[in-house]
Amino acid sequence: MTTDATGTGLTEQVVTGLRATADPRLRELLTALVRHLHDFARETRLTREEWERAIAFLTATGQACTGTRQEFILLSDVLGLSMLVETLHGDRAPGTTESTVLGPFHLTESPVRQLGDDVDLVGGGEPCVVSGRVRSADGTPLSGAVVDVWQADDQGHYDVQQPGVQPAGNGRGLFTADAEGRFWFRTCVPAPYPIPTDGPVGALLRATGRHPYRPAHIHFIASAAGHTPVTTHLFVGGGDYLDSDAVFAVKESLVRDFAETDDPSLAREFGVPNPFRHARFDLVLEPAA
Repeated sequence: MTTDATGTGLTEQVVTGLRATADPRLRELLTALVRHLHDFARETRLTREEWERAIAFLTATGQACTGTRQEFILLSDVLGLSMLVETLHGDRAPGTTESTVLGPFHLTESPVRQLGDDVDLVGGGEPCVVSGRVRSADGTPLSGAVVDVWQADDQGHYDVQQPGVQPAGNGRGLFTADAEGRFWFRTCVPAPYPIPTDGPVGALLRATGRHPYRPAHIHFIASAAGHTPVTTHLFVGGGDYLDSDAVFAVKESLVRDFAETDDPSLAREFGVPNPFRHARFDLVLEPAA
């Protein structure tokens, strides 16, 4: 059989070769992938040299991955794919917390902490308290909800980026909400930071004239029995890069004012110096189907 490499004949031959794929979803995904890749190559008249550079780039991306760094997720983030997938499947009931990207620095297990614990194990940043309530869409408090948090420090670094400088688990905590769905913890106000630029994704950003910065934020995953978990961010209001996030993840509903609070009694209750920054962030979950 001759191959029509300039038209669609080759594409149809490859697609035909996928028909025996037992998993129907895998067959659907691979068929669409082949068609789009072939259309891209034909539309752009992809050269052999460009193909080789693309293969080298993907190889370098894989080689940059480690146990604490996921360069492919970073690539997906800066191309907007992570946020697109989240948006396609993040359609939630009105009034529930909007989702956003997971990011490349989540660990499978954050350290278990008690309500009110300080996740800033280093100190030196501006003291801050984050408090809120985990509720169902109808307003019912979700007792025992689990809230996983992780963040960069006040210099914009995650613990896994500075082994030996930051202790493992700095900026991270796994909290269990009380009987009324409430959670609170102490930390420092996080800083904006650049995503890692010492690998192939950084080279891509430089080649396209884009900055690597993310606005200041705290990551959250909230889950409760009988409800769909939500992966989201709490963004620091008034900060830089809210309108130009390198990974396109900012949603207006997730921005909060980290207001300066001058309340000695409340400061004593939370165990922080007065005055302090205080952000309130409720997490509203959708009942599972």
